Amino acid sequence: MANEKLILAVDLGTSGMKVALITVTGQVLGWESEPVRLIITPDGGAEQSPEEWWQAFLSAAGRLLKREPEAGPRVRAVCCSTQGEGTVPVDRAGNALGNAILWMDMRGASYLRKQLSGSINLKGADLFKILRFVRLTGGMPSLTGKDPAAHMLFIRDAMPEIYAQTHKFLNVLDYMNLRLTGEFVASFDSILTSWVTDNRDPDAVHYDDALIRSLGLDRLKLPDLVPCAKVIGCLRRAAAQALGLSQDVKVVAGAIDNTAAAIGAGAVEDYLPHLYIGTSSWIAAHVPFKKTDISSNLASIPCALPGRYLLTALQATAGGNLTYLRDNILYHKDELLQEAEAPDIFKVLDQIAQRVPAGANGVIYTPWIWGERAPVEDLTLRAGVYNLSLHNTRADVIRAFLEGIAFNTRWLLSPVEKFMRRKVDTIHIVGGGAQSDIWCQIFADVLGVEIKQVRDPIYANARGAAWIAAAGLGEIEFTDASKLVQFKRIYQPQSQNRALYDDKFEIFKQIYQQMKEIYRRLNR
Repeated sequence: MANEKLILAVDLGTSGMKVALITVTGQVLGWESEPVRLIITPDGGAEQSPEEWWQAFLSAAGRLLKREPEAGPRVRAVCCSTQGEGTVPVDRAGNALGNAILWMDMRGASYLRKQLSGSINLKGADLFKILRFVRLTGGMPSLTGKDPAAHMLFIRDAMPEIYAQTHKFLNVLDYMNLRLTGEFVASFDSILTSWVTDNRDPDAVHYDDALIRSLGLDRLKLPDLVPCAKVIGCLRRAAAQALGLSQDVKVVAGAIDNTAAAIGAGAVEDYLPHLYIGTSSWIAAHVPFKKTDISSNLASIPCALPGRYLLTALQATAGGNLTYLRDNILYHKDELLQEAEAPDIFKVLDQIAQRVPAGANGVIYTPWIWGERAPVEDLTLRAGVYNLSLHNTRADVIRAFLEGIAFNTRWLLSPVEKFMRRKVDTIHIVGGGAQSDIWCQIFADVLGVEIKQVRDPIYANARGAAWIAAAGLGEIEFTDASKLVQFKRIYQPQSQNRALYDDKFEIFKQIYQQMKEIYRRLNR
């Protein structure tokens, strides 16, 4: 490890910036993090400052490289993994023309529906436009307004002066690469949710003029496209000087978080899923085909692996429920007060949840705190705690939160198995939530599958970025990830909890059926 080549891997999530020095074989030499503000606007938007992203990167990377002075000369590349579905309008000089519009922002929904309406509407969009999107891209713009297709229309129609000044619309990953290299490019996966590309050949993703016209966008405002493992340039002089690195250090295109996590989890074999538990959550697996399941909002999409697609099933909010629980409900004088400012509260929640038996003493939690994406797409859904009594404690509520997110994951798993036409028996788990041993066991029990806890799961995205860079530099093959990944522990389902969780899962789904119309009335 002392002489191995290093990748400066970047993991930019909604909650903050992580930067790690990782060897080409996946060993983490060191890491630093920096929080990033989430800005909720008065009109209901969700934004972040692109300049704050960049300064957080320089700060965290600067501290890391200063702490590891011998590492600098060994750094061969910088590669980013970032949150997806964000939109940054930039001018010709690369300056951001405002805050980034994030994946949670739904202000573009009405503009998108208006743009996609037609004579024969299905779910609020013209049937023929839907069929074209699905045939070429594998999916379609989310009518919740949460992806860049709607963000760009929101800027076009609500902020025409910004639209006129925009040279390129960039995703979060694309913006970081612009700051690193000066190049206006998008990766095959970062462009996906702009819904303007023909994805039928995963190795030759390209723009489609008919899709661009359907969305009413200007083709010239879209960046050039590159594969995830493409070396897009070297560090700009200013960036290299700020970091104390050579200008010869390469920058590899990288990937959005679910693509990178699949690599970092070592789940590179066809049909082997990984489960990511962070602020949001997903189940994803590489498959050798492009396919779409409109009824469950599932699709296989371009990814980092050559010749492969990544099936992704998204849960809008997972660990974000726990942050909400901490910040808005559980701020009392006990263990949680001592950990209130810590970036990771899972070890404390473990201590409390372990005191509660399976089933949370009857309490059920539905984790739809910011709507839901799959297996139903409904922005009006909201979270709820059910069946509370005077006998219940907040320890029961904490356990119910963990179980509720697992129930929602089980809800996702059934259409995933149908999509792949095979039963899932093993899942690799990564992300901040995967640090929780009790939660890993809950997932094994609720899902009824073997859960393999990846070692240092919080580094999965950064490790994935490092392996993408290593593959781009020719240091490894992508298939090597399955041999290089290490596991902390393997969890088997406990048979004594199966009947209990089966019954509660049926109740969980029944709550959705009985509450969905009420949520629509309350939140329409």
